[in-house]
Amino acid sequence: MERTTSGGPGHGSFGRRTLFKGALSVGALAGFTSLAGCGNDSGSRGDNRGGVEEGWGKVADAFRANFNRNPGEIGAACCVYVGGRRVVDLWDGLADRAANRPWVENTTVRVASTSKGATAICAHLLAQRGELDLDAPVVRYWPEFGAAGKERIPVRWLLSHQAGLPLIDGPLTFAQACAWDPVIKALEAQPPLWQPGTEHLYHSVTFGHLVGEVVRRISGKSLGRFFADEVATPLGLSAWIGLPEREEHRLALVEYAAPFSLEELIAGLVQATGLDADTVNAWIKSGWGPNSVEARAGSLGGALDNAADPATAYYTTRAWNAAEFPAANMIADARSVARMYAATVSDVDGVRLLDPSTVQRATVVQTDKTRLHGLPPELNLPADRSFNMSLGFWRACPPYPMVGPGSFGHPGSGGSVGFADPDAGVGFGYVTNLWNLRPDDPRAASLSEAVRSCLG
Repeated sequence: MERTTSGGPGHGSFGRRTLFKGALSVGALAGFTSLAGCGNDSGSRGDNRGGVEEGWGKVADAFRANFNRNPGEIGAACCVYVGGRRVVDLWDGLADRAANRPWVENTTVRVASTSKGATAICAHLLAQRGELDLDAPVVRYWPEFGAAGKERIPVRWLLSHQAGLPLIDGPLTFAQACAWDPVIKALEAQPPLWQPGTEHLYHSVTFGHLVGEVVRRISGKSLGRFFADEVATPLGLSAWIGLPEREEHRLALVEYAAPFSLEELIAGLVQATGLDADTVNAWIKSGWGPNSVEARAGSLGGALDNAADPATAYYTTRAWNAAEFPAANMIADARSVARMYAATVSDVDGVRLLDPSTVQRATVVQTDKTRLHGLPPELNLPADRSFNMSLGFWRACPPYPMVGPGSFGHPGSGGSVGFADPDAGVGFGYVTNLWNLRPDDPRAASLSEAVRSCLG
């Protein structure tokens, strides 16, 4: 469910304006101490807007500041676990600006590609149990996948975006995409765009179906059902891939920040990646045009093309929320994202998802060994400046520093992000309903920086 004035998921169109007025108040939560010991904790105790443990006030300061800096916030939440214990739990603003509905403790929101981290965790759970061999060919679990020259693709190339299947030629309708099986049949017939394992490119939508079908073939459960049974329920998460109708009332409405120019995009990428402007310009020209592979990938064979009119676009529908798009449509709160990642690196109330050896195997960078698809031969983009992908997780790098060199997680279009750090025992989640598509969005970055500062 979203509301915009015009434009689709990729393009907001309302003007820049003040999105939140007045001081952000951050109150006490049961079991939390005062906002003291780390930063300027001058915010007044508020009415049901969360809190932080002593020593974590800088995160509250950064969260408060996000409502007043560009692009601002409408509503947002941030949560941090350390060593399995929740130390930050903040929320504020509006879940629905037009209705003046406040963002409350149990508000949820769509987190876009932050979903991919949850999907990767499901695959690694199966690998940890010995039910999935990441180096085995996909056809061991999904025989029909081997058509059109795909019989030797190992599972790890699905997780690392190296399979050559970022798009579907189609045509597919939205109803077919929501039904799952038509997408799987289309992927079975789809030939790779490049020799698998020699290049990589972000599989923006197909990632979820490729990994999800392997999980389904092994477990007998859809990805959404597996996630619910093996991750969300044991940890008590408010997170769904396939939202039950009874949970619709909690969902925040998404709006989009102001559109930006090509020059602003280049400047933002230069700032985020540390690459020079000529390199960034060549990268954009070769890979991000209207008919590029990336642009076509997002349409899923035409199924997701009707994004222009927010009154009828697919992402405003109950059908989209209810369906399973494990790459893109998880709905969650920040607390659940943080708790999920915390359980990959520590014990959380008696639950640990991944053991250290699984995390170590899952987080070895893969895209430093292959070229980004579509680049001209003379252009070289280091993985840690463009797509620093391990087996389903982004690794810490200049564009996404997270909190340390061992950090891993996944961002989502619009600004949300979840990650873990095994060295510090951190699980982090940030979600927002003001989707900003600029690469230099400061909101999650400032929160991560504050976490690093409080960790010392």
